[in-house]
Amino acid sequence: MPSYAASMQVRRADGVREALEQMIVTGDLADGERLDEVTLAERFGCSRTPLREAFQALAASGLVQLIPRRGAFVRHPGLEEMVEMFEVMAELEALCGRLAARRVTPALLAALQATVAACEAAVARDDHDLYYAENERFHLLLYEAAGNGFLAAEAGRLHRRLKPYRRLQLRVRGRMDQSLAEHRAVLSALQDGRAEAAAEALRDHVAVQGGKFNDLMVSYRRSSLCARPDTALRC
Repeated sequence: MPSYAASMQVRRADGVREALEQMIVTGDLADGERLDEVTLAERFGCSRTPLREAFQALAASGLVQLIPRRGAFVRHPGLEEMVEMFEVMAELEALCGRLAARRVTPALLAALQATVAACEAAVARDDHDLYYAENERFHLLLYEAAGNGFLAAEAGRLHRRLKPYRRLQLRVRGRMDQSLAEHRAVLSALQDGRAEAAAEALRDHVAVQGGKFNDLMVSYRRSSLCARPDTALRC
């Protein structure tokens, strides 16, 4: 069993990672910018150890590039790379939905229902952070409901890599309401055991196409422009 101190260190590293993740995606940290350990340690009030652990996690998600003897540098994925990741994520989630419609247990179905109810409460309060947390829980429960450990691990890995961009999507006007409606459609398909309907609902929910594609691209470009010192754009 890990010690209390070790558990606290893991939580601190997770907190630093999430903060840096948002700073990168929202443009507070520019593409190619070096992450100075001393400055960031002072900003977050932590030692360099959780920072380095956060850098490793961000490197695994593609948001940071670690260069030997030079340090950690911000990396903004290109639009094409991001869309390709969402394309794969949509198919992984569709497969999870298809299997979950056949295999979901009563306990997991009840947990999914509770998460949708929590999402409804978050929308009513216009609370993006709460909605995002419950949205993440919904998807992780769905992976578990598929009853395939390998698939759940792969879906979870790509889900973590796309976390900052999925959060960015939820900031688009009207997206929370649309996302909630899509969650309800998925839940209904799971309750009725409609495998193909669950797969299709999840594919449409995750894929960045049509209006969702345009909204995400505008949000991402805007966040990148905000980080550039040569732009007059006010963010």
